[in-house]
Amino acid sequence: MDIRLLDSAKADLRSGWIFYERQCTGLGDRFLDAIEADVRRLPQYAGIHSMVDSFYRLLARRFPFAIYYRVESSTIDIYAILDCRRDPSWTRERLFGSGGAV
Repeated sequence: MDIRLLDSAKADLRSGWIFYERQCTGLGDRFLDAIEADVRRLPQYAGIHSMVDSFYRLLARRFPFAIYYRVESSTIDIYAILDCRRDPSWTRERLFGSGGAV
């Protein structure tokens, strides 16, 4: 199964890296490594995670982030990688915006 990291998720990763790198040099790289490890396991477990509206939500193992994805016939599309500490209304707005789904 192929995994596609959409541009919106790439932007989330950049933001997360910047946040953690500002906390401590090298922590941003550890953040990326941890998220990458979670994403690599997705083909084995895709579709078993809890649903948030029309997205599956995988909670990251090492950082307080969630990976929001959808499963197509042969592809896993990752739409967002969001900080779970954010206000839930912010998360919903980020996922669906004012005009519908991402």
